[in-house]
This record gives sequence, structure tokens and C-alpha cells, in this order.
Amino acid sequence: MKARPIKGLEPEGTLADNAERIVRVRLDELCGFMPKAADAEEWVALHDMRIAAKRLRYVLEVTGHVFGPYAKTATKHVKDLQDLLGEIHDCDVQIPATSASAERLVEADAAALVALAGDAEDLDPALLKQAPHLRDHTGVAALEAHLRARRRVLFARFLAEWEDLERKGFRARLEYAVGERTA
Repeated sequence: MKARPIKGLEPEGTLADNAERIVRVRLDELCGFMPKAADAEEWVALHDMRIAAKRLRYVLEVTGHVFGPYAKTATKHVKDLQDLLGEIHDCDVQIPATSASAERLVEADAAALVALAGDAEDLDPALLKQAPHLRDHTGVAALEAHLRARRRVLFARFLAEWEDLERKGFRARLEYAVGERTA
């Protein structure tokens, strides 16, 4: 995901004024992924939302001291959101990799069974006991089931946490905070 450009930055301006512009754009970027990211199948939107959270978090970590006290709280919220989206993304990457591993095991066992069958006109089901990866299939299938279930649990947590941020007025409070200036 390409970051949105920040318009109106003033090299001679104050850190607070320039940081405010950056935070407002990064916050808009982050919030702009909803409601699309609320769809569990929109894994690209979730991944891009994680990147947007990372960008907002980093600018808040570097410049948050020039804003009101809510900036520190917002930084923690954004970090937690980024971490959670990262865990979901890890599942999104690992599930297809696990499926591919399962497919490779099936193909290897199919080839081994063909070799074991030799010149037979049909495959004797009893040969299945000699499949070289017979025990591995269970482990890979269990891992994939775990990853799919974990992703569902994490996604439900993401929706609940986003709803909680909205209920607490996260966006409005951060927009107000970046308009404040510390002494």
C-alpha cells in the first residue's frame, strides 16, 4: 500500500503544525479501511490497514510529545491494533503455506503408492499403510485447522476492538489532541 502524500508541509513551520498534518492524513488512511476491513475475506484490506496503523503509530511515537495527553493513549491503541492485525496477517500467510505443504505430502504419497503398486491393474487399499507421510497428514491438517480457527478468533477480536475504539471516540479524540499544543 502506497502512503498518501502529505500536502502543506512547511519546512520552516513548527514540528507541531507539520506533525498535525501528517497525523491527520495517517489517521484518515487508517480509518478509511473500514468498513471494508470488517469483511473477514478482505485480507488485502486488513493487511493494508496494518501498514496504515504502523505509519500512524510511528509518527505518533516520534511527535506525540507535542500534542495533548491523549496522543500517548492513541499511540498505545494504534500499537495494539497494529499487533493484532499483524497476527491476523501471519495466519493469512501461514494458511496457504500449510495447505501447500499438505498438497505436497499427498502428491508424494500418491507417487509412492503408484510405485508400490507396480504393475497391478488397480491399487490395493492395504498399500496405504506404507505411504511414507501417513502420520504427517494428521499434523499438517491439525495445524491448518488451528490456524483457521485462530484467525477467526483474532478477527472477531479485531472487530470488537475496532468497535470499542469507535465507541470511545478514538478518531475524534486524536484529531482534537493533535490540534492541542503542549506548553
